[in-house]
Amino acid sequence: MKNKIQQSFKPCILITTVLTIFLFLFNLDQISSPGFLISITFFFLVYLLIFSIGKENILVLYQGWIQRKRNSALIFPAILFLIFDTYLMINGQNPLKDNFLLVLYILFFPVVAFMLRKDTSKKIGWFDFTVFVLTLLPTAFVEVKQQGELPFKGVGFDSLFHVMIILTAIYSFGIVRGIKEIGFFPEWKWKSFLTAISSWTTFYILVLILGFSVDFIRVIGYSEPFGLVIKSVLFTLIGTYLHTALFEELFFRGILQNMLAKRIAQARSWKIFWAIGFVILLGCAILTGYTLDGKMKWFPAFITVLLFTAAWLIEKSGKFQMGLYTSLALTGVTFGLVHYHAKSIIYIGLACVAGWAYGYTYIKTKNVFYSALVHTLVNTSVMIFGLKMMR
Repeated sequence: MKNKIQQSFKPCILITTVLTIFLFLFNLDQISSPGFLISITFFFLVYLLIFSIGKENILVLYQGWIQRKRNSALIFPAILFLIFDTYLMINGQNPLKDNFLLVLYILFFPVVAFMLRKDTSKKIGWFDFTVFVLTLLPTAFVEVKQQGELPFKGVGFDSLFHVMIILTAIYSFGIVRGIKEIGFFPEWKWKSFLTAISSWTTFYILVLILGFSVDFIRVIGYSEPFGLVIKSVLFTLIGTYLHTALFEELFFRGILQNMLAKRIAQARSWKIFWAIGFVILLGCAILTGYTLDGKMKWFPAFITVLLFTAAWLIEKSGKFQMGLYTSLALTGVTFGLVHYHAKSIIYIGLACVAGWAYGYTYIKTKNVFYSALVHTLVNTSVMIFGLKMMR
């Protein structure tokens, strides 16, 4: 077992080292700063945790530890809290100010909730979805002012607090609750990589065809020198992957879609889940289209009907596990509609389709890191190709 754990850590150390080198390259003017070197130490530590915590051998190790002594489940969030507070204090911040209780809540609530869960069965229930919502919502609506940027001075890919949320989610849902197949670990498989690339290519061809036909996309090119463009694109790719894509794909695909698929598979029929989800989300899509300014108000509803019809036909074929594509439609449309803040009808409709592309990649690869790759490429394609999206 010890050798297997060591083997699991080796690629994680390599990936973290490469990422740390990139952080150095983007902060050459800060290398001599003591504060930057301290930040690098914390950066390496937490990203080594990010890349290793979802590995099967390490998951089993943590779970065995918790099963022997249930209260020991609180040690990990306590360590994360200590790391976060220490980093803030080293950088002259007061961790007890502002939203101190929110940090405590997010780090400890899901762990404590699953520790106190009385149902010892492995089946997914409404309690699990309630914990999911109560964990995710505060991160969307309440801002922690002391995010703990990595590094505090210079440019970084993410904040320490954001990393803490990811680690807490994996730990609480994947280890304490024991939900299988979250798929949060880096691995290289050509088949999975090609699946991700084909998902991105297919989606973006659709975007370009639709975008140019309704004047939603325009070619603006680049005004900066080629070298600066490459540097900017590379930094954006890494930052988007670490800050946005991994976070959203973990919650929407690794946890939510995964739990929905398992919950539907436990039932006798997928149709009731499909019907209820379709009625609710179609209503939300219609409301979304007609409360925003712009043309094509029918577009989000049309996409919702299209995706749910596809899910129905696939489920009816009986060729795949029951509920797999119903959960994909539910999660994909929900993902698109929560982009209401973008205030663009076409953007929201396309975000629903993107949600399907990410979820499809997750189904085929069983790995959040590949759906996050598609997510990153979609989010940065405008920059890569010198485009501009119009509202």
